[in-house]
Formats: sequence, structure tokens, C-alpha cells
Amino acid sequence: MAEFLVVRLVALVVIAVVSLICGLLWGELVGLALLLGLLVTWLGFHLYHLAQLLRWLERPAPRRVPDGFGPWNTVFMALYRQARRQKQSKRRLAIVLDRFINASEAMPDGVVVLDEYDRIEWINPMAVAHLGLDRRKDVGSQILNLVREPEFHEYMAEQRYSQPLILRSAGSGPELVLSIQLVPFDIKRKLLLTRDITQLERVQTVHRDFVANVSHELRTPLTVVGGFLETLSDIENVDAATLQHFLPMMLEQSRRMQSLVEDLLTLSRIENSPPAAAHDTVDMGAMLDTLLVEAEGLSQGRHRIELLRDSMHNLLGNQQELHSAFGNLVSNAVRYTPEGGSITLRWRELDDGRVAFAVADTGIGIPPEHLPRLTERFYRVDRGRSRSNGGTGLGLAIVKHVLMRHHGKLEVRSEPDKGSEFSVVFSPEQVV
Repeated sequence: MAEFLVVRLVALVVIAVVSLICGLLWGELVGLALLLGLLVTWLGFHLYHLAQLLRWLERPAPRRVPDGFGPWNTVFMALYRQARRQKQSKRRLAIVLDRFINASEAMPDGVVVLDEYDRIEWINPMAVAHLGLDRRKDVGSQILNLVREPEFHEYMAEQRYSQPLILRSAGSGPELVLSIQLVPFDIKRKLLLTRDITQLERVQTVHRDFVANVSHELRTPLTVVGGFLETLSDIENVDAATLQHFLPMMLEQSRRMQSLVEDLLTLSRIENSPPAAAHDTVDMGAMLDTLLVEAEGLSQGRHRIELLRDSMHNLLGNQQELHSAFGNLVSNAVRYTPEGGSITLRWRELDDGRVAFAVADTGIGIPPEHLPRLTERFYRVDRGRSRSNGGTGLGLAIVKHVLMRHHGKLEVRSEPDKGSEFSVVFSPEQVV
């Protein structure tokens, strides 16, 4: 720009000098006419380039920068370089913006951009799913008119940026639990972040129930044993008859606690250990023989127990875990079958290449409304009867976790007062 002004000043000086010389040589009138002609030519030259510049400014683009002459060529070349830099900067900003939008679109959390009046400027797909919004219709709308939960309105009014809001009734699903947090990111705008914590809430609920159930299950035998010990401590001379009365009951309660702790440790080990090795072969013949001996030992001759071997196949998996699962099914059958009933253990191959281990009994049976919840921890159809039979309420939970690790499936058929059949079915990939 400085060079352009210098050139203009030099041009004016040259015109003045030339006009002065011509006036001295040919007269003042000729000099004046020549001066006016040169000034008009000079002015037209610049007006032409100014028109070119104004036309380009209406639609500025590097490829449309006009050609100039003299000092205007320098100006137009500077404009061309500046326009190219702006275009490159704009392209870089567009790439960064696209990456930001793509990243926000792919985020597992919901993102809503709000202006200073809490109007929606942008929404990502996860926020649409969480809050039930519409990306085309709701942009520009007040978010308080779209999310009508009273807790949400209170949270937005208080502007609690540090603490999230736990909203349990937002979205289309009744079981959706959201963590919502407001985050300011410039002077006027805010981000509304939403996260689906439904599964986390379920896990925490399960843990709370688990701790409560364990405490409840341990409290009863501890209370019984403590009461017996307190009674015995108050008796100065304990005779053999008194001991004979109290000690079996104390032993029974201590065994119940021991069984509960062992089942808890088994369940914890199964949940936290790596998956069973797929190349380990489990000898089903030997395991069936062991299960039969265990069933007869638990029964003590009170039931008719039969073992049917309709398949010679073995399984791939973990010997200890599978024995624990099968043993729980066998012990349940013995525990809930009245004296004189029959129990059948069966290992067979199905028509589609799968294999199944089944335990059928003629026991008390299970009402159909209880079947979906049998594998829940500490779930009992009849709590009083389960405790009297020595059950911990964890056996079928162990079975479920073992089968999940071995790609197996538990199938239950039962009728009240007629008996039950628990079948463990394995896919052909688990069969040797």
C-alpha cells in the first residue's frame, strides 16, 4: 500500500512538471489543456481499476482476482495472496469442524449445544435417543419446552454445573436412567451432556440386593449359634443331654454358613476368572460316575436314582466349573424330592448335534410364574422350605454363570407336585 501511494504521488508530480514545461514552451492554454488531459487519463486509469476491485469484492475468490497494470498489479496480487490464505484457512477450519461433528456424532453420550436463551443449536443422534428430540424440527426450540420433567427444569434454573442430574423418566423407555450435566463452554453457549447409566444402576441395585441378601442369610445361623452359645454359657454344669440337644443344631447352622461361604467363593471365582480353555477335554464318563456317587450319598437311600448314558461324547471346557454346575442340579433334585421319589440323570445327544445333561425328578415341582427368576441370586420359590433343606439360593446362579462361559443353555420344565427336569444343552462346537 505504501508503494501504491508513492507511485500515485510521483505520477501527480510528473504530470505537474510536464504541464509546466509545455506551458512555458507553447503557452499557458496548451499547458493547461495538457494538464487536464493527463489528469483525466490518470483518473480514468484508477477509476477503471477501482471498478474492477469493487466488482471482485461483490464475489471475492482467488480465481476471480482481476488483472491490473502498474501499481494496481501489486494491489491485486496482494489481494490474490490474501484470498488464497483465507480460502486455505477456511478449508482447514471446515476439516476441523467436520472432524468435530463426526466425533460428536459417534460419541456414546448425548450432546446438545444451547445458546444463551437455552435454545437448541445442535444435537447429536445419542441426545435424540436419550431425550426424544427431533434433529430437524427441534433446532431453534427452547429445550425446556421439549423436556418437561420438573427435575430437569429445576436443574436448568439452578445452573448446577458441577453436579449431574439423575433423571429416571426421560426418553421413550420407562427403564431409561440418564445422567445429565450442564457445561458452559464460552460466554453465552452451554453443552448439555447426557449419559445412559441404566445398566450401571442395575448393577448397583444388584450389588445392594446381594449384600443385603448375604447379610440376611448369614444373620439367621449366626443368631442361632450365638443364642445356643449364650444359653450354654449361662448353665454352670452342662450335662450330656443338654449338649446332645444343642450341638447338632449348632453344627447344622455352622454347616449352613459354610455352604453359603463356599457357594459365594465359587460364584466369585467363576465371575472373575478368565473364560474356560476351549481345548480342555472333560471326560463325561468319569464325571457321570462321580455325580451318581454324590447323588446316592446325598440321598442316603431315600430315593431311586438312575443314570442313563445315551451318548459317549465328551465336552470342551473346564472340568471343575462343569462339575460344579452339574452337581448343583443333582443336589437340588435330591433336596426337593420327597422320600420315595425317583431321580434320573441322563447324558444324551440331540438330533441337531447338540448334547444335553438332564436331571429329572418326581419332586415338589415349581409354579410357572417362578421359572424366569430361578437363576437370580438368593431367589427361592419357598424360602422356608429352601432353608430347611439346606439350600443357599446360589446354586442355579452358579449354573447360569458356568453355562455362559461354556456357551450352554439351561432349559427347565416343571409342574407343581409332579416334578421337574433341568437340562443343560451344549452347542456342537463344545462337543468332542
